[in-house]
Amino acid sequence: MKSQKMKIKEIIDELEKIAPLTLQENYDNAGLLIGNANEECKGVLITLDVTENVLEEAITKKANLIVSHHPLIFGGLKKITGKTETERITLKAIKNDVAIYAIHTNLDNVATGVNATICKKIGLTRLRTLVPGEKQLRKLVTYCPVDFADKVRMALFEAGAGHIGNYDSCSFNSAGTGTFKAGEGTHPFVGKLNELHHESEIRIETIFPFFLESKIIQALIAAHPYEEVAYDIYQVENNNPQTGAGMYGLLEPALSRDAFLLLLKERFRTGCIRYSDFGDKPIRTVAVCGGAGSFLISAAIRTGADAFITGDIKYHDFFIPEGRMLLADIGHYESEQYTKELLFNQITKIFPTFAVQISEHNTNSVHYF
Repeated sequence: MKSQKMKIKEIIDELEKIAPLTLQENYDNAGLLIGNANEECKGVLITLDVTENVLEEAITKKANLIVSHHPLIFGGLKKITGKTETERITLKAIKNDVAIYAIHTNLDNVATGVNATICKKIGLTRLRTLVPGEKQLRKLVTYCPVDFADKVRMALFEAGAGHIGNYDSCSFNSAGTGTFKAGEGTHPFVGKLNELHHESEIRIETIFPFFLESKIIQALIAAHPYEEVAYDIYQVENNNPQTGAGMYGLLEPALSRDAFLLLLKERFRTGCIRYSDFGDKPIRTVAVCGGAGSFLISAAIRTGADAFITGDIKYHDFFIPEGRMLLADIGHYESEQYTKELLFNQITKIFPTFAVQISEHNTNSVHYF
């Protein structure tokens, strides 16, 4: 089977459908950091971090696109002299035409991303977003002739509208009468020039995430028969359960503290777990956040979670639960390591014959003695 030929941009476009850049945190630097998106992509190497060893591996394997969870460049580079590892990687990547793309907190903030992967590794069910995205939803209202309502609705659904929780194709429809008068220079689909026309129409209402607005409007205009399409877009105050920070779910059956910690130690191959006191209470509801998730400790407590799993917990943060919840630090790298598998599976699902590989290097900078 021959491998597919494509541009780097095509890989990036698919990644950003999964995790739009607009969902990254304001401190982040996700996206294409080095390289030309219009170059042909000869191979992809997936990693959690870009190190000199990972870059050398990409060059050896002739993969000219590195997809990394953590951005190589977080702040601005004032000099590129090769003095630091980031500068050396930047110089060498440019010299060898290797593009570097980061998919970071935007992948953390989608319901199918990093945290869902952690939940699945633990074996959690009935997953929900811990802190759903705020002010991210929009409502579209449009009107079209009765005979075209199905076509317009399907176009909107295919563009990503109509998702509420685990339901899709959601809309509300009501019948009414639209009026308009076509002026000079127009080409009305129905009615005559300079005559008031009455048309039986369907009012279609559906919801969509803000980052799909352009795509939704394009789909609406392409499917609608009218020369001028009437539509309204409203900001919705409801939280978006499909985006946001952290996740939580149920562990069935419930486990004792020690059995649960042993499960974590085995599933995440960690050399050490730091945890807070929780006594002998069973652990059933578990919250997670990949990477540094201390900012979600209080949110996890509010959900009634019996345990919260994350990395990079500071000493004083272990006091916060006050025995109400087990707080477990499994390590930053350990919590996010399966992100590589997630990205590999997503890319190969879309491009099944393309050369995609997971880096052989463990980039964890923390060691246990």
